[in-house]
Amino acid sequence: MKVSHHPAPQLSSPEAAHSAFAAFLRHPLPAFPSLTPQRLLFALALLVCVSPLGSPPLALLLGLLVALVIGNPFQAQSRRITGKLLQWSVIGLGFGMNAHAAVQAGQEGILFTVASIAGTLTLGYFVGRWLRLDRKTSHLIASGTAICGGSAIAAVGPVIKADESQMSVALGAVFILNSVALFVFPQLGHALHMSQNQFGLWCAIAIHDTSSVVGTASHYGDQALQIATTVKLARALWIIPVALGTAFLFKTPGAKVKLPYFILGFIGAMLLNTYVPALTPLAPVAVKLAKVGLTLTLFLIGAGLSAQVLRSVGMRPFVQAVLLWLTISAASLYAILHTVS
Repeated sequence: MKVSHHPAPQLSSPEAAHSAFAAFLRHPLPAFPSLTPQRLLFALALLVCVSPLGSPPLALLLGLLVALVIGNPFQAQSRRITGKLLQWSVIGLGFGMNAHAAVQAGQEGILFTVASIAGTLTLGYFVGRWLRLDRKTSHLIASGTAICGGSAIAAVGPVIKADESQMSVALGAVFILNSVALFVFPQLGHALHMSQNQFGLWCAIAIHDTSSVVGTASHYGDQALQIATTVKLARALWIIPVALGTAFLFKTPGAKVKLPYFILGFIGAMLLNTYVPALTPLAPVAVKLAKVGLTLTLFLIGAGLSAQVLRSVGMRPFVQAVLLWLTISAASLYAILHTVS
């Protein structure tokens, strides 16, 4: 039988190895996104926010510094993530709430809520006419101040068919004042010796956006956080009647109202925490994660306030926003200090 002999495999010569390596370099593996100094600084600021040093005011401040000094390298991604992160964080906070205490807080805040919403919307209409603002921008600012900031503006905007510039102006004005409140309110609360109950209620009424309300109240104390979150989310439900009333006043046919469904998640988490004892060991973990998520939310909000956003607001819309905010803040503070213990 004839046996065929195959040549033994030859080791590659240095020249062949060099050629193979050169070919590999010409066709590299998929590269990771380039790590620019801008992205590195953004990541470092983000890490500080989630570290033990992080807090809601610091997160907002770092976000503002990122936006104004180096710019947000992930602007589009931040915009997509912020809303969802806030919603899940609020749901997580529900695991730290007791349903019975929440009902009591909601009952205590209902009169303040109704009076402040009606008063702010009415005052916003007259201030807008006095400043000769276009009707849609004026109503968006008033709605954001009256109910829950960006969420109310996002819900009312499509109802009145507001364009992108009108939405941007209203959102910019509200977010600027949210940032101021996050730093100023705790200082005023301590200076006036406000109780946890008083401060939580004041935050829920006088600060626009849910993220800033929760961030400010959490910086003051756990009891203030529980009251502020409960009253603010109950206040957010007024988006529905205000949006429907807006559709009637602006005569918008076929208007669709966007409902804040995440509030149902918050209520569900609160009921589970109250009536399912088996979940008690997990509740502190959920609350801690929710607070981290809230801190990141405030960082992303701050990082979205670029110089372009600040310039786009304009003087007259900003004057309206400031007048409404100062009025509701001062009036609610006076009422709370004289009626709530």
